[in-house]
Amino acid sequence: MSEASMQATRQETTPRTGDPMLACIDLTRTYREGPQDLTVLDGLSLEVRAGERVAIVGSSGSGKTTLLNLLGGLDRPSRGEVRIAGESLLNLGEAALGRFRNRHIGFVYQFHHLLAEFTALENAALPLIVRGLRKAAAEARARELLGKVGMAARADHKPGELSGGERQRVAIARALVTDPSLVLMDEPTGNLDQHTAANILALMDELARTTACAFVIVTHDPAVATHQDRVLRLDEGRLAAD
Repeated sequence: MSEASMQATRQETTPRTGDPMLACIDLTRTYREGPQDLTVLDGLSLEVRAGERVAIVGSSGSGKTTLLNLLGGLDRPSRGEVRIAGESLLNLGEAALGRFRNRHIGFVYQFHHLLAEFTALENAALPLIVRGLRKAAAEARARELLGKVGMAARADHKPGELSGGERQRVAIARALVTDPSLVLMDEPTGNLDQHTAANILALMDELARTTACAFVIVTHDPAVATHQDRVLRLDEGRLAAD
């Protein structure tokens, strides 16, 4: 696949700014704990529009990471539905879901999950290589994103040679390298200094404005939360304006 083909495909499938990008309806997740069922999310509904940035806050154990996993198709709901760019995740088998995630969703985990044997550049380029983009084109795009997160000079270093904050910046570049429709972030600035965190927030602003990418960000940082378009609190399995 060429870079031009990748961009054309995204332009055909991505809603315009202001159109619904993410919708979940009656989302419920229940786990079995011994003889009892534990309901973490209870009939939760959410809509995020293209180009919108939404922060999710809540106490530890309130289900924020569970929600991100459901929104990203890493877990299946006990009840309810998640739709991204108009596509219901319920309709996708595992292989199709993997392809959909690669095309539409970027993840930034609380812990970076970089591959230790790969350089920063190779880690950031990997989603594009998995998609079928030529290595040279994938690495050129990855190098561009590493530059935007301040990691151009460390592109050839492996994760073990990077600080925690540097590894997190590589993970952010990896999440953004595919020009996703939706980016899900779990404490994305937790390991970053104030200056770098501000640069990352500015990059998110730019992408939301220029590509119509939507962001859902789980954070405990009030400065990060209030920087977004909306702040929602997860409490007792449901979302409400904070």
